[in-house]
Parts: sequence; structure tokens; C-alpha cells
Amino acid sequence: MNRNKLTPVPSHNKPNQNKQCLAFHEAGHATAIYLNNKARNMPPVFFQIILSEAVGTADHAGLICQATHGGSAARVEGGRLIQSLPFSVDGLAHKLIDHNEALAPLVKDYIIAFEADIINLLVGPLAEAKYVHKRDDELFNHRLVNWNSVENYGGGSDLVLIHEYIESFSANRRQQDEKLAELFTAACEFVCDSSNWKAITKLANYILESDKDIISCEEVVSLLQS
Repeated sequence: MNRNKLTPVPSHNKPNQNKQCLAFHEAGHATAIYLNNKARNMPPVFFQIILSEAVGTADHAGLICQATHGGSAARVEGGRLIQSLPFSVDGLAHKLIDHNEALAPLVKDYIIAFEADIINLLVGPLAEAKYVHKRDDELFNHRLVNWNSVENYGGGSDLVLIHEYIESFSANRRQQDEKLAELFTAACEFVCDSSNWKAITKLANYILESDKDIISCEEVVSLLQS
């Protein structure tokens, strides 16, 4: 994800603040991929956090969330439950169930996975937003940080992929907006949950203290389970 707008900080504090924003953003994505998927009984998926001074362009073949800011860069690579988006999730679901009712459980699991991917994308910028709000001694909730402000917290590339998901959900704009509002609220609730925020903070601190270029999926899972 490319950061287009950021909360201004004093120039002498920018390098440190930039890295902290990056850390909380990517920790949000990674924590959600593990904990949110697990809570929804989704199968584990591979992902890794890549820390580098020069991260390449995000690849939408997987849930790859890239952030660059102040000379620092990071991304979460992998973690996507849905590898290929259909033309219409709603249309596909009705077509499959109408053809064979026995497929209903599979369709339900597909929709759960579809929604989980969107929530996991949203949690990144929302985790950064909560970090910034707490740093500035401000309240954080889904009424104070709405959908239109996600881009302010490094959510540029996240929004691109989220829009691809939402547009493939339904051709009906009202249904798209309703689903997006529902999942945005769910992502906010994930970030606001005290145990989830503790896990995000723990991983963000690990990222900040790490001298590695890559933090593996196994490391993240081990850390969050400890």
C-alpha cells in the first residue's frame, strides 16, 4: 500500500514515527490474517512480513499489502483466502445453489473467506489509525475514523484491492455499499477488541525490534500464540 496522506509529525521525529506507523499497519494485516481467519474457521494460509528499504510493486495475485514511507518500506505478502475473484459472488452463489443445493455449505464458506479477506485488508490502515489516535491521546472508533479516511493511514493500495473485491460481490451499487459498511464495522470492532489490539501491538513491537528482512508466518503465529 502506498501512503498518500499522513498525520504530520515534527521533522526530527519523522523517521521513528514513520517506522511505527509502518509496523502497526503491517502488524494489523498479519494479525488479522491469523486471528480473524481462525475465528471464522478458515484454513491457515501462508503469509510473511517483508521489511526492506526498497520493496517492489504490490502483486495482486495474493493478499499483498505494501507500504512505503520516509525511506522505509514493508509489506505483508500472501495471506489471501480467495485467489481469483469471480465476476459476481452473488450471482455465482445463486447459480451454484440453484444447480445443486448440496453446494450451499461450500458457497457459505466461500462468502466467509471473501469477507475475511476484505476485513484483513481494512485492519491494516485501521490499526495504524488507532496507533496514531492513541499516540495523540485521541479517541478511536468507527465513527471517528470512517471509510473516507482510510487512505489517510496508508490505505491507498488496500483500497484498490478492496474495491476489486466489492465490485465482484454484486453489480448492485447499494448492495456494494451495504456490504462495505458491514465489513468496515467488523474491521473496526476487530481493532477495538482489547485482546486483538494487544496482539497487534505485540507484533508491531516485534517488527520494530527486528533486524530481519523477512518475518515468517511461523514466527508471527508463534509470537501471537505465546
